[in-house]
Amino acid sequence: MEDFRKKLEGYVANKCNQYRSGKLLPLMMPTFGAEEIMEAFDSMVEMNVTMGKKVTQFEKEFVEYLKSEYATMVNSGSSANLLALSILANPSISDPIKPGDEVIVPSVTWSTSIFPIINIGAKPVLVDVDQDYVIDCEKLKEVISNKTKAIIPVHLLGNVCDMNAVKDIADDHKLYVVEDCCEALGSEYKGKKVGTLSDLSSFSFYFSHHITTVEGGMLCTGNFEYGDLARILRAHGYVRHALKKEKYTAASPEIDPRFLFVNLGYNFRACDLQGAFGIRQLQKLEGFIGTRIKIAKAFIQRLKTYEDYLLLPRKKSDTRHSWFAFPITVKANDKFTRNELMQYLEEKGVETRPLVCGNFADQPVMKMFNHGKGDLSNAENIMKNSFYFGIHPNIEDDTVEKVGKIFNEFFSKLR
Repeated sequence: MEDFRKKLEGYVANKCNQYRSGKLLPLMMPTFGAEEIMEAFDSMVEMNVTMGKKVTQFEKEFVEYLKSEYATMVNSGSSANLLALSILANPSISDPIKPGDEVIVPSVTWSTSIFPIINIGAKPVLVDVDQDYVIDCEKLKEVISNKTKAIIPVHLLGNVCDMNAVKDIADDHKLYVVEDCCEALGSEYKGKKVGTLSDLSSFSFYFSHHITTVEGGMLCTGNFEYGDLARILRAHGYVRHALKKEKYTAASPEIDPRFLFVNLGYNFRACDLQGAFGIRQLQKLEGFIGTRIKIAKAFIQRLKTYEDYLLLPRKKSDTRHSWFAFPITVKANDKFTRNELMQYLEEKGVETRPLVCGNFADQPVMKMFNHGKGDLSNAENIMKNSFYFGIHPNIEDDTVEKVGKIFNEFFSKLR
């Protein structure tokens, strides 16, 4: 087995080198290796491949890392978002979100921060973001109505929302708060991990995220009732994994507890192969984040020469930014456009992306559904002028300097 492991380590290292495909800075690189594969291999040879003990172990270790109370692993961060909204709309809780109620969400986000609002019959209200690409709390106040029931702050690209301001607004108006932490695992606000500052929170373990289970996600909460409901709704509406299983079975003794359905349900289950990856990846997370922070600081230092043209990310006080990616906004100028800069970087081997979905109010899908929106002027600017490139733990030591030289070349041509 040890020989097999060593061969596997060499094979993985070779594949990672091939993954670069000649790029200087790929958007992402695989962060898993022989440890994760061997852990998953153990599940396969034991024939324990569906949701089982390794998912449970990962949930327990994730709770310990986050300093939360309850964690429910699901098959994606998108499913975690839908599960969170489904809990808050479920008739079993007091004061659920009802069809026609409004849920406020930033307009610069991923699609599945918005779609679950529509899925539960509520109305999404899109609000602008600030210069850090996260929810603008002043503009948030402007879009609250007597129909507002919840706020979904999104810690975009690892940057942290002003959660004290969000919570103050939510408390004043008796609103639910669901943190979307899918791009912000390990980020902190005033010493607390994001995902512990709300009623419910979602995380993603997609292939390119801070840690990966290939596909996968987690729903977290400090509320026992929500934690119980998450486990029921995750898997068919039955009580096999419920926190209050004994209570449900005692109330219906005539029904086999293996097939006792007490609520609605989906099939959002993760499998033990994913749990196996999660166990090993979580052990590496702090090292990954430390590397991301170091690289981000180096990029800021290297590119600040061009701050007349580029809005670079800033370090905010009282937060730890886990750096999902490195965002840049091209300031208004008559020398070049965002697309021209992106094209130049791509030609030189630096992979880029527009900043998430831009202003989601401009996406064609929103014409299909009733929604509200406030002043989205910054989101509009981001749609036209912002982009990002990757930060990941496998960036080589000289990459920051090489990318800096590419920026030098681009700007020297302008002169």
